Amino acid sequence: MGNGGRSGLQQGKGNVDGVAATPTAASASCQYRCIECNQEAKELYRDYNHGVLKITICKSCQKPVDKYIEYDPVIILINAILCKAQAYRHILFNTQINIHGKLCIFCLLCEAYLRWWQLQDSNQNTAPDDLIRYAKEWDFYRMFAIAALEQTAYFIGIFTFLWVERPMTAKKRPNFILLLKALLLSSYGKLLLIPAVIWEHDYTPLCLKLIKVFVLTSNFQAIRVTLNINRKLSFLAMVSGLLLESIMVYFFQSMEWDVGSDCAIYKSQDF
Repeated sequence: MGNGGRSGLQQGKGNVDGVAATPTAASASCQYRCIECNQEAKELYRDYNHGVLKITICKSCQKPVDKYIEYDPVIILINAILCKAQAYRHILFNTQINIHGKLCIFCLLCEAYLRWWQLQDSNQNTAPDDLIRYAKEWDFYRMFAIAALEQTAYFIGIFTFLWVERPMTAKKRPNFILLLKALLLSSYGKLLLIPAVIWEHDYTPLCLKLIKVFVLTSNFQAIRVTLNINRKLSFLAMVSGLLLESIMVYFFQSMEWDVGSDCAIYKSQDF
């Protein structure tokens, strides 16, 4: 068997003569997972030379460990948009994506731009042009900081609930690092905020709310798949996150740092 790591969005292939297998995991934390039953697997497929591949069958459910390794990335993306658990397991466990940080920053920029754009629409300033540009720039930085703090509060609420919910005597604690990566990846729906703002129309407020619902649904599925817990616990974890986020929003409103309830579409109390 060939050994090696996974890189990018592709799974490794064995390249030795004869029969080669996908690189086996070096430790339990990086093992592959069956996308059907979530059981750990040592390999995804075997390469019988000349490009002949045989997908590994899961010993638990007797189904292919990961059928998505033969699928086009567009099909995988569509299945992820549909929030299919199998697609989420493929992305989170059987591939290695290192864009969590960049995606998080870009999503925060999109959310900050939305709030900043709404703030400019609600303000009528008669100050000189230079002062207006300076103020608008700092307004954008302020919106970015507020969006980042609210998202942090949302994540902390989720992690706190899951930490308290699991008995202190449990042998296996939740993998919060993996969960954080899953939450960041599943928040990709925020990228739709920019098109919703650019192509503004009468249904823009409805579009923004639908985007929020889609992001929450993706987060819900990411929690459930990553920790392999039931829907009830996933829902309660999200409610805890939204509750802490609402407290943060109320604090910003009381300090008059935020753009107001009429502008902040992305505030949890709207839902």
